[in-house]
Amino acid sequence: MPLYDAVRDLPLGIDEAATEVATLQISSEFTRKTTTVRLEGGGFDGRGEDVTYDADEHAPDHFPELEVAGEWTLGSFSQLLDGADLFPAGPPSQAAYRDYRRWAFESAALDLALRQSGQSLGEALQREYRPVRFVCSTRATSLDPWLALYPDLRFKLDPTPDWSDDFIASLVARDCVDTIDFKGQYRGTVVDNPPNPGLYARMAEAFPRAWIEDPALTPETEPVLMPHHDRITWDAPIHSWLDVEALDFPPNCLNSKPSRFGSVSRLFEFYDHCAERGIALYGGGQFELGVGRGQIQLLASLFHPAGPNDVAPGGYNAPEPKPGLETSPLDPQAEQIGFRRSQS
Repeated sequence: MPLYDAVRDLPLGIDEAATEVATLQISSEFTRKTTTVRLEGGGFDGRGEDVTYDADEHAPDHFPELEVAGEWTLGSFSQLLDGADLFPAGPPSQAAYRDYRRWAFESAALDLALRQSGQSLGEALQREYRPVRFVCSTRATSLDPWLALYPDLRFKLDPTPDWSDDFIASLVARDCVDTIDFKGQYRGTVVDNPPNPGLYARMAEAFPRAWIEDPALTPETEPVLMPHHDRITWDAPIHSWLDVEALDFPPNCLNSKPSRFGSVSRLFEFYDHCAERGIALYGGGQFELGVGRGQIQLLASLFHPAGPNDVAPGGYNAPEPKPGLETSPLDPQAEQIGFRRSQS
């Protein structure tokens, strides 16, 4: 049975909707904001998180006031969102933000519908929550402070041309890198990284067992990457199963970021097809500040707990490590009902 069929017809009663903005000052140049969508009904509330990166889009006049009160199913509520204007102040600067915002409403609706039916997502899908293996995604120029506190920690790293041979050798010696993310599929963002065949060759040779994420495919990089197609995985281009079918060659593994899919149905269809094709998955995050982080951890727990999941607890996003963080593998700690981790 398709996964979505297990939740499509869940009754969903909504009395009102509310939002709450979370803010975290990362640096003088970057303030991270996200918005929690809260749907209330029948004495319960369901929550989801809008991870749109443009801080201005979290202002009250940039957020929709949807008429959501009423009796729905999860499926009919999703159909309502099909025609909703989620950016009333004008089109967002990145098309992907439309899916990010929709995911906030969809995940809140899923959480509420499950709570109102008295079951967890695992129970609804008849899947078991399992401990989640995770990696730390960092741009730190030295991993020593992290490894001093967490010697078993593994990493997803974004290489740049200025990485020295000594630094690369130190990483190889530690054997702690699971994924190399070239960020070659982004356009118009602060993380854009242009194609670099020399860098690609150095990284592919230095880390022969690491996944190679989001390279830019060009006439110059293709010959370098050809021997490593079995290790190439994709993140930014994947918003639906149709995007997987459009890839230049079949993948063995993919990064699954739920917010990129927008709707629960599109995400669950992707899970179904990947399982049918034997495509391995690992989870990805979007610098969630609230309930969304626990939700991506729960999805990883249900669908790909053993992958190099980039869903670490929030403390791993800090510039400097602190003692006492939860370690990998992560206890799912799913609440008894709903779609929420107990610490979220």
